[in-house]
Amino acid sequence: MIRKSLVVILVCASLALAISLFAAVDTPKRANLSAAAIVDKNVEARGGLQAWRAVQTISLAGKLGAGGNRRAAVPVPNPDQRASRQSLPSRPAEEAQLPFVMELKRPRKMRFELQFNGQTAVQVFDGANGWKLRPFLNRRVVEPFTTEEMKAASLQPDLDGPLVDYAAKGTQIELAGMEKVEDRDTYKLKLTLKNGQAVHVWIDAQTFLESKIEGQPRRLDGVNHPVEIYYRDYRLVSGLQIPFALETKVLPVAQTAHGVRSLPVPPEKIVIDKVVVNPKLDENYFSKPEIAVAPNTK
Repeated sequence: MIRKSLVVILVCASLALAISLFAAVDTPKRANLSAAAIVDKNVEARGGLQAWRAVQTISLAGKLGAGGNRRAAVPVPNPDQRASRQSLPSRPAEEAQLPFVMELKRPRKMRFELQFNGQTAVQVFDGANGWKLRPFLNRRVVEPFTTEEMKAASLQPDLDGPLVDYAAKGTQIELAGMEKVEDRDTYKLKLTLKNGQAVHVWIDAQTFLESKIEGQPRRLDGVNHPVEIYYRDYRLVSGLQIPFALETKVLPVAQTAHGVRSLPVPPEKIVIDKVVVNPKLDENYFSKPEIAVAPNTK
């Protein structure tokens, strides 16, 4: 949901040997599971249907990697060299780790606060409308979401993700096959949302937790790039399995708007430090943000 910041959201190496032995004898049986059975196992692995239905609010705090841009720069002419030669502008190698808090409330409400350079940026979505405040860009007024931001926000699932109660959400599912994700067998599910949009989710064939999900395309170099979000480091919180590490990868395309192959984009990482299930969140918290006015010192 938050391209420049977030949304929303989320195995166990010590069991590698046991898992590999299990996989060797059970692969045919796993391959025969229906899409509905895979989703049932996923929901159960994440804590169970009733446990997720009982979640009305959730708060996540952590750090967001931003500004590191290790992406290879587009070559530009260097006037100090021959015209036929080019050089690459230097860019910072490491990401800044920016503290954030994201709070979610049914139905599909979100508040995201990001700390940067001593200032707090805010994004709010009340389920129908969205606003943003970006003081670090010297934009000190509350602005409405753009058309593209509203589209992205409206496509985000509720706080329990796209698979919990998928039928009630108007989503259709089908098994699109099995694929390897980081050397692990996964079920590839195709979700057709109520609005007709198709989204793919990869479910680990051993843990039945999400390995990755297809994100909103990212526009770079004049064209849309596919986006994948990887879920890692699941931990148990209030009986629910929550991913504490997320990695967003923007995939290259064969040709950009300039007619050249796109350059690799470094992954964007989110590390979650704390999760609170069902915190008390006032309804006004998800309303249009108000700007604090400095007192008159004259």
